[in-house]
Amino acid sequence: MFYTIPSYWKDYELIDSGNYKKLERFNNVIIIRPESQALWEPSLSEKEWYTLAQLEYVPETSNSGKWRQLKHAIDTWNIEYPVNGSDKNKIKINLKISSFKNIGIFPEQAYNWDFLWKIIKNYNKKLNILNLFAYTGISSIVCAKAGASVTHVDSLKSAVMQACYNAKLNNINSIRWIIDDAIKFVKREIKRNNKYNGVILDPPTFGHGPKGEIWKLEQHLYLLMKYIYNIIEKENYFLLLNVYSPGISVVVLENIINSIYKPNYFISGELYISDKFNKKISAGIFIQVINIK
Repeated sequence: MFYTIPSYWKDYELIDSGNYKKLERFNNVIIIRPESQALWEPSLSEKEWYTLAQLEYVPETSNSGKWRQLKHAIDTWNIEYPVNGSDKNKIKINLKISSFKNIGIFPEQAYNWDFLWKIIKNYNKKLNILNLFAYTGISSIVCAKAGASVTHVDSLKSAVMQACYNAKLNNINSIRWIIDDAIKFVKREIKRNNKYNGVILDPPTFGHGPKGEIWKLEQHLYLLMKYIYNIIEKENYFLLLNVYSPGISVVVLENIINSIYKPNYFISGELYISDKFNKKISAGIFIQVINIK
């Protein structure tokens, strides 16, 4: 296991953190959001935070809230990310505020976008990739732009709509869009005998399918990984599993992968984001299984 941070961001910056909040810059928009891990005191003063920030997310319940406008700010805007540090591989990403603190991107995932780009570009045939819990589609877009055939699955219609918009921003029109429950979709793919060279999944701790299906990470992850085993090309595949849950450790992910897939090689680790004062915030754990020949 190792600890890693995305290397090539220009349009994202964690400026400061503390008092259970984080001060972030997305292009030229600076926001304040809750951060349960930021137990320490901020390095900048409260006055400096509120002088810089245009928007602040204020929680009202455990899963909803509102954005407070601190000074004039737009509610939707675009940022860019140079995949693997190259402007030739630059992707555009649309951000927007809603009743949730998430704005359409998890910046730490840039590390995994770079990984996906390298895997696809280094292989001499077109890979068929399934992206589950695919959210606003950044991984899907990276894979498609790198030359892969991509099936994008998410249970939330609004997330898929934003993913479609992101694809249009990047002139990508080859992605297959699916609104469905992840487990149900994979079970149908087993029956259809469809196979994939790559499977990406970033499941939430808790969620609902489009027809009210319940997803609980600790209860359903192992089952889903067993189903996925039946749709991968055994001799030529990769897996990227990313988890953000205090109840799941890297050791748990390693045990799941070893018991089902028995891979010869994998990389596991923890993602983090560091602010300008070198205070680090954990942003989830991941495992990358690589069996591409």
